[in-house]
Amino acid sequence: MPIEGPLRELSIHDVFQLLDLARKTGVLRVTSELRANGGLVYFDNGAVVAAEIQSNPHPLGAMLLRAGKVSESDLSRARDMQGSGDARRLGDILVDIGSVNRRELERQVRAQVEEVIFELMGWSEGYFSFSETSEAPPSQAAVRIPTEALLMEAARRIDEWSRIESKVAHLGVVPRLVPPESADAGPMDLLPSEWAVLAAVDGERDVRGVAEAVGRSEFDVARVLFGLATGGFVVLDDPRATHLSPALGGEVADLLGRAGAYLIAGNGEASLAAADEAINAAPDHAPAHVAAGRALQALGRYDEAAEAFARALHADPVLAPARRLLGLSLAAQGRFDDAIETWDFWSRLGSRSPEEDALGGWVSRLRSAAELLGRGVRASHE
Repeated sequence: MPIEGPLRELSIHDVFQLLDLARKTGVLRVTSELRANGGLVYFDNGAVVAAEIQSNPHPLGAMLLRAGKVSESDLSRARDMQGSGDARRLGDILVDIGSVNRRELERQVRAQVEEVIFELMGWSEGYFSFSETSEAPPSQAAVRIPTEALLMEAARRIDEWSRIESKVAHLGVVPRLVPPESADAGPMDLLPSEWAVLAAVDGERDVRGVAEAVGRSEFDVARVLFGLATGGFVVLDDPRATHLSPALGGEVADLLGRAGAYLIAGNGEASLAAADEAINAAPDHAPAHVAAGRALQALGRYDEAAEAFARALHADPVLAPARRLLGLSLAAQGRFDDAIETWDFWSRLGSRSPEEDALGGWVSRLRSAAELLGRGVRASHE
């Protein structure tokens, strides 16, 4: 009998734990209509042995080539052998012709599987279904990853992302080299992995593009770029951000810091006043409107808060916190259908930071409550 249900009732982390504790063998299917995406995870006695995802299949050959582990000629030769009727897996052929050793192949396949798992673990909505089967998974090498280790690594990444995102706000930021005349005159004492990332920075690639260029995970590259930005070797440009002059940017940042501090202290009026000052200084600065909306929510002025978040979204249509908080203001006004639509849009955003993603369970619970309240209101009118 299959194990299945919506992720809003049983989180993907809980599903993995359940399959691990029950030592299940079979295939877990995870789908998301909002993301138009889906993934498969193969378990053997509770451990993960293979995984794939529709949106990013991570072809092994391309991954090995980008990482510099195989040559283009060897990869073409292996594919030609498959095309000529060789039924072996691509990885086995590459090992047999001496292009890559078995240990390196298994390491790359493991990294491939882990990246799929970590992406799926970021989903807070969708549907899962597990079917017990002894069917062999489609893998290029034998790997076996303890589920507990994956869950611990996923939790560690969420914690580390909360630190990284102070500089790498999302994967769409574009790193560029600091001009020599502006850089610190000290020696550049970097690790080989850091040099590889630095060499791929061209001022045009975003974090995803750099990760693809060096053949490493987006998380690893974001972590390296955080260090390079902290060390003054690169600056990170956000194509979506409103560009302010350095002086004005510092003033606005100070005002927003004050707005946040007042809000934490429970002084909504002072928080709103600081946010309004920031808006006067930079009328098109989306975070300033978000700060005003937060203060208005704290004061119970939900209609005005909704207008503030709408202005933030006019300046930056994919600003995830503004979309999430707008839904809360709409729900507080009894506009449950509008709130649900807004939160569904939030779920489809690909620009959410890991910290914002971590709020997915909270948003799902709010959405469920809005659905229930909306049905109750409609029933009372009938």
